[in-house]
Amino acid sequence: MKSEPIILPASRMGQVEEYYFSRKLKEIASLRADGKKVINLGIGSPDQAPDEEVIQTLIRESSKKEVHGYQSYLGLPELRQAFSMWYKKYFKVDLNPNTEILPLIGSKEGIMHISMTYLEPGDEVLVPNPGYPAYSAVAQLTGATLRYYALEESKNWQADLDLLAKTDLSKVKLMWLNYPNMPTGAPADMDYFTALVQFAKQYHILLVNDNPYTFVLNPEKHSLLSVPGAMDVALELNSLSKAHNLAGWRIGMLAGRADYLAEIW
Repeated sequence: MKSEPIILPASRMGQVEEYYFSRKLKEIASLRADGKKVINLGIGSPDQAPDEEVIQTLIRESSKKEVHGYQSYLGLPELRQAFSMWYKKYFKVDLNPNTEILPLIGSKEGIMHISMTYLEPGDEVLVPNPGYPAYSAVAQLTGATLRYYALEESKNWQADLDLLAKTDLSKVKLMWLNYPNMPTGAPADMDYFTALVQFAKQYHILLVNDNPYTFVLNPEKHSLLSVPGAMDVALELNSLSKAHNLAGWRIGMLAGRADYLAEIW
């Protein structure tokens, strides 16, 4: 007979369950083991390789003896400079590579650290429904209260800000956004981003836009940070996972005001 574990997990673990996509991947593996053909429409893992030049650069650089130590806590200056140039080229957003870009090992790391920096018991966080499950799971770990806001096709999968404004927002500290949206694929136009920034300023809410899908079938590429005044109330996560088929390489970033990023760092 198996005994009970001697060391019990923290009580906060009772607020979360196994990652949704982890559970689904197990179900798919089981079905495939039974001989069933399953088309996986779950987690968006790239099905193509990175550009050949990128792979050859990795091979060349990783053969050098001096490149395998710890990196700096803020990431390599060359990486931050490259991200700054990337934002300027595609989003027309000027970011100081020394203070307004924080390299990450992917968006989930950023979601965790942003939440742990700004949320605590008594705070409320606005989470899109439908939306990425990690937003809810991490908020629950902080002890904050979840408030789901509906995304409906009739409103182009955008929040009804007028409806939200009629509710009590006094305890809302943070609002998660995800445009282009997962799972709907809907992009956000600049008018909506502008309205979000005005909304956040009025109610003192930190906006966080999770933006890894811009380069997937979207002719127009938008950043929330391109809205005038957005840096006062907004952060933006980005990633090379989807854009450049680099999901397993774990290269992402957080962009925003220097003082906000300093707190998260």
